[in-house]
Amino acid sequence: MTIQKQSSSDKIITRITTAVALILVIALLIWGFRTLVSYYRFEETNDAQVDEYINPITSRVNGYIKEVRFEENQNVHKGDTLVIIDNSEYAAQQEEAAASLMNARAQVAVLQSNIQTANKGAAVDESHIRAAKARLVKQEQEYNRYQKLYEVESATKQQLEAVQSALEVAKADYLAATDAYAASLSKANDIRVQADVLHAEIKRREAVLQRSALNTDYTVIRAPYDGKMGRRSIQPGQLVQPSQTLAFIIDRSSGKWVVANFKETQIQHMRVGKEVSISVDAYPDKIFHGKIESLSGATGSRYSLLPPDNSTGNFVKIAQRIPVRIRLEGEDIELLNAGMNATVRVGKGG
Repeated sequence: MTIQKQSSSDKIITRITTAVALILVIALLIWGFRTLVSYYRFEETNDAQVDEYINPITSRVNGYIKEVRFEENQNVHKGDTLVIIDNSEYAAQQEEAAASLMNARAQVAVLQSNIQTANKGAAVDESHIRAAKARLVKQEQEYNRYQKLYEVESATKQQLEAVQSALEVAKADYLAATDAYAASLSKANDIRVQADVLHAEIKRREAVLQRSALNTDYTVIRAPYDGKMGRRSIQPGQLVQPSQTLAFIIDRSSGKWVVANFKETQIQHMRVGKEVSISVDAYPDKIFHGKIESLSGATGSRYSLLPPDNSTGNFVKIAQRIPVRIRLEGEDIELLNAGMNATVRVGKGG
């Protein structure tokens, strides 16, 4: 009886072992078949990561932070105020620049008035020239007449000399009037030159005012686009300098992509626009979709700080990696964050 019982137990164990082994063999066959099919139909790599633009928010002016209006990981919209820097100094500079501009424009008005006065003075001097010329012509005629009378002894030499003296005075008056007119024109021209210089000064002061206004505006730092704030490292009262990084913002308006580093032996069938399926470790049961956007023009090692030099004599052939940029598509890509590991599969067909 004992021998029969042991034989029955051995049979049961043998059947169970056989069933388990059969199941394992079937599972291995299925896995092997799927692996072979996948190998012949797809190119796959797990050397891939999700990426998107992460840009620094920097200050364009120096000053003390007055307010910080965002928190880490906060969603923001384009134009939202993120940081306010104390603008007291820049506001004072802007007011000073505005006052200087007003002063320069007032000086232009004064010069315009001076130009009008100089033009009127020149017109008066021009009329003096005409009057002096008329007197000169009359005096020349008078002199010619007395000279003829003197030649026929109808006038005395004293009368001729008196007329000649009057002619010289008329000539001097005419020259003086001409010089005065030239001086008036020169003065008006000098004032115009001063006005031109002042107009250039006005443009300079307008530029100074514009720069002061920009500096005042730069004290309010706004979100450049829709996105999500990253790490925050500033507090109110902190002194910041120009070009100092205040925070990071993730650009959600430019989309997301995956950079997959395929071996050089895998890119034979890859083309721009080809459909790609992507899985990520964070969502193992979900498949994301995308299209190949571009293939790198060089291997990843060529972009390294110290590219390999095969002419040094220590060459070892290693399959190089080609970065492939894949544009993610679909509404579910909002689940993905930059830096997530991904597995990319590209079909060999097409």
